[in-house]
Amino acid sequence: MNGQRVLVTGGGGFIGSNLANSLAADNDVVALDDGYLGTADNVSDDVEYVRASVLEDDLPTDVDVVFHLAALSSYAMHEENPTKGARVNVEGFVNVVEQARDDGCDTVVYASTSSIYGDRTEPSPEEMPVTVNTGYEASKLARERYAEYFHNHYDLSMAGMRFFSVYQGMEDGAEEHKGEYANLIAQFADDVANGRRPVIWGDGTQTRDFTHVDDIVRGLELAADHELTGIYNLGTGEQYSFNTLVRRLNDALGTDVEPVFEENPIPEDVYVHDTMADATKMREATGWEPRISFEEGVRRVCEQYE
Repeated sequence: MNGQRVLVTGGGGFIGSNLANSLAADNDVVALDDGYLGTADNVSDDVEYVRASVLEDDLPTDVDVVFHLAALSSYAMHEENPTKGARVNVEGFVNVVEQARDDGCDTVVYASTSSIYGDRTEPSPEEMPVTVNTGYEASKLARERYAEYFHNHYDLSMAGMRFFSVYQGMEDGAEEHKGEYANLIAQFADDVANGRRPVIWGDGTQTRDFTHVDDIVRGLELAADHELTGIYNLGTGEQYSFNTLVRRLNDALGTDVEPVFEENPIPEDVYVHDTMADATKMREATGWEPRISFEEGVRRVCEQYE
């Protein structure tokens, strides 16, 4: 990615702003955001910020590459308003890609989700069968199917990236604006560092493949560089329980804060208990490897409170 004009939708949000700021070093970058989960404060002065919805006409899609990250990105958001979730995540995706295609852009990298793998204590490969149990998962799978259509019918490069539990930290990153929707590493670290007991839904044995945002950004850039088409995982291939996370945070911060265990408000039959990526396909296509281990990531998050 060098010397290109780039659009990042959701560019004021957590992952989007990290990507936009990284790309701005060598490219002409436009960050588009409707202000719901993102803010102009997250992007650098080198990034052109446009306040707009992905559902609008006349978007700034006269670019070489579109990174489509804009989404309602949680189970709760979609249960609260399923129609809005579908409009933003599916119609908004189609609207952006169609406008970009009309403007001559043929490379799109977009956000999908690892949630559609369901519970996996083994690494999840992209080719495994998937099902959807929530509106959020349905909207992301719909993106993948529309991307398949855009590639097959119009020969666009359409790379869908299934993210695994992306984090950065509240105090020194764009996650702070997400608040209750921030990654659990960020939320729990902020609680422990400030003497609050982190709340764990269930017994804390559930696991996540925690992946640092810097590794995600590098993967997104490589997907565009290689003009990938298809579905690719971005995750570390390791998983850690919530109980382990709290212990590691206490160790790093020199604290002894015990979590509070509460009943999980998400129904058990739709709750994803365990996730872990198989990133072999991405590695073979681009050479991408996660560089930030769980231990290093926790250290970086906790350093923000020193």
